[in-house]
Amino acid sequence: MYYGWYIVATCVFIAFLTNGARNAFGIFVLPLEHDFGWNRGAISVAASLGFLVNGLAQPFLGRIFDRMGGRKVILSSLILFGIATALLSLTFHYLFLVFMFGLVSAAAMSGSSLTNTGALLTRWFRRKRATVVGLNASGMSFGGLLLVPFAMYLLQATNWRVTWAALGLMVLVLGVPLAWLLLRDDPAQLGLQPDGDSDPATAAGKSGGRRQDGPYAVDKWRDSFKSPPIWHLSAAYFVCGATTGVLNVHFVPYAVDRGVSPATAANIFGFMMGLNVVGSIAAGFFSDKFSRKNLLALVYAMRGIAYLLLLLIPSTGGLWVFAALAGFSWIATAPLTTSLTADVYGLKALGTISGVSFLFHALGSFGSILLAGFLFDLTGSYTIPFAVAGALLAPAALAAFTIKERRYSVRYQPRAAAAEAAGD
Repeated sequence: MYYGWYIVATCVFIAFLTNGARNAFGIFVLPLEHDFGWNRGAISVAASLGFLVNGLAQPFLGRIFDRMGGRKVILSSLILFGIATALLSLTFHYLFLVFMFGLVSAAAMSGSSLTNTGALLTRWFRRKRATVVGLNASGMSFGGLLLVPFAMYLLQATNWRVTWAALGLMVLVLGVPLAWLLLRDDPAQLGLQPDGDSDPATAAGKSGGRRQDGPYAVDKWRDSFKSPPIWHLSAAYFVCGATTGVLNVHFVPYAVDRGVSPATAANIFGFMMGLNVVGSIAAGFFSDKFSRKNLLALVYAMRGIAYLLLLLIPSTGGLWVFAALAGFSWIATAPLTTSLTADVYGLKALGTISGVSFLFHALGSFGSILLAGFLFDLTGSYTIPFAVAGALLAPAALAAFTIKERRYSVRYQPRAAAAEAAGD
């Protein structure tokens, strides 16, 4: 079996552990509120700072990734993230929570994020690029599906301190050894070609003789921001962050406020994450066959409909309906955005470009988490912040749809098109 599939499996497991532990923050909101008397606005500051720092660190770690390779960045980040998560069990003061979750854990998360692991996978695969990036994103979904309900169960059986310690130890004991044993930066290190092809000539023949560079391919990340596609993608990614970050922190408290038990709220969140598996894999699979930008626009539109229904159906059933639609569309943006960015700008600076683009995602999360926390303290309801989040998804869908993919993407360059026509 082609060694690239071991890289895929490792990256999926890393995403499972790190994103599962990170997304579990929502279950700690009510216990922290109860034990320390902090209001949700204050807790939201710590959470939103974590998303902001995570985004700010992405370009720098992406730069290191492009220069030194992904293995070192991902492995060292995993170690730091596991330690920081375990140390959250020692939380005794608000500033400790801000420092450990909002700064240390967030910066560490950047190195092992879907952005970097996705950039690593684009070096190992060409023809199935979006498919494997979609599989990678499914690891985040599995984390929400399994680790968040597990963390809630452990929290109710023990306490929040034991739960945070357990999540950190899982990263250190399971994730770090696997990454150390299996991750490699490039197929050339093992004498292999991308996709497992026997030699470069074979690879060129199987890909239809396509160029590996489109008209906007860059060597320096700054040059990418001189062209329209990255601004379309980044603007849409900002909205993506705003409409998912708020759910990471506030969905479980929102559901509990609607009258469901904490366990049921965690199960609904887990169900939403479980459907992410289907959404992310399907998005990757179909975008290797159809237009990526059209699928991206569809994903944002679907999420907008989910928010609308959440506000129109004020019942437990409405929560499940929202979870179904939001689940299919949540992580689906990651493989589509990463693959489209690689198609347009090439691989030489992809780690940095993806990191800068993800910064927009983090800024959206930062703003929406803060807004939701403070508006809840002010109004006693999440209606306004969730309505704002839903309204933003219409322009996000439009931004994605208006990308001129056939003009900019390497997939639609004349040589590629001619080869595909000859193949038909």
